[in-house]
Amino acid sequence: MDEFAALRWQIEIGADEAIAEAPVDRLARRETPRAVVPAATSPPPPPARPPRDARPEHPAASALRTVPAARRAEEVAAAAATREALRAALAAFDGCALAATATNLVFSDGNPESGLMFVGEGPGAEEDRAGLPFVGPSGKLLDRMLASIGLDRTRLLITNLIPWRPPGNRNPTDAEVAICLPFLMRHIVLVRPRRLVLLGAMATRAVTGSKAGIRSLRGSWRNVAIPGLENPVPVLPMLHPAYLLRTPGAKREAWADLILLRRTLDRDAAG
Repeated sequence: MDEFAALRWQIEIGADEAIAEAPVDRLARRETPRAVVPAATSPPPPPARPPRDARPEHPAASALRTVPAARRAEEVAAAAATREALRAALAAFDGCALAATATNLVFSDGNPESGLMFVGEGPGAEEDRAGLPFVGPSGKLLDRMLASIGLDRTRLLITNLIPWRPPGNRNPTDAEVAICLPFLMRHIVLVRPRRLVLLGAMATRAVTGSKAGIRSLRGSWRNVAIPGLENPVPVLPMLHPAYLLRTPGAKREAWADLILLRRTLDRDAAG
C-alpha cells in the first residue's frame, strides 16, 4: 500500500489525525513551556540630584499654571511694593468671584512690625461686616488664647488666606485658594515675619504644601521656604479657634501649642 492509498484508507475509516510511527499517550501530563526570562540588565542610573542650594517648587506654582486668574494674581501681587499697595491691589482685583459677593475686603489687623504673623483661613459673617479678621466668636476665643500667654493684637499681625467671605460661609474652592494664595505669599514677603503661625488645615496646606492632617502637623515648628524670602520662615501650625469651639476636647492640644509659642518667643527675646 502506497502512501496515498494509506491516507485514503485513514480518511475512509474516519481518522481525523495522522497516524504516527509511535503511539501518543494523550493522558500524559505535558510540560508547560517556561517563559523566557530576559537576561539581567544593569539598573538605570539614579536621577541626578538637584543642586544643594536649589529649593523645591512651592505647591502654589502648579496651581498658577492651571488657573489663569491665579497667574494674573501673582503678577498683580508681585507689583505691590508695600502692604498699602497690596491692599489696594486686592481691592481692585477682579479675578476672584468672591469679591463680588462679599461686603468688605478683610485684609489684616494688628502690628506688622511685630515679627509675629498669624494666618487664618477666611472671614465669616461678622468679619465680612467689620472688614477685620477674627472679630466673631472664633476671634474672641483667639483673643482669650493670646491673652493667656501675654499676647494681644498689638504684638502680632493677623490676616487670612482668603480675604473675602465665601457665600454662606462655604469652603472656598481649590481655584479660589489658588487665586488668593499669591496675595498672601506677597503679604508674608512684605512683612518678613520672624515667626509664622498658621491657624487651621486650609492655611497650613496652602502655605506649607503639606497634605498631612493638621493634627499631625501641629505641635512643632518647621521651616518653610517662602518664594521671595532668602531664608525659610519658622512655621507653627495650630488648630483653628473655630474648630476648638466645635471640639472643646482639642483645647488641650491648643494649649500645648500656645505654651510652645510663648517659650519660643521668650527664647528669641533672650537672644
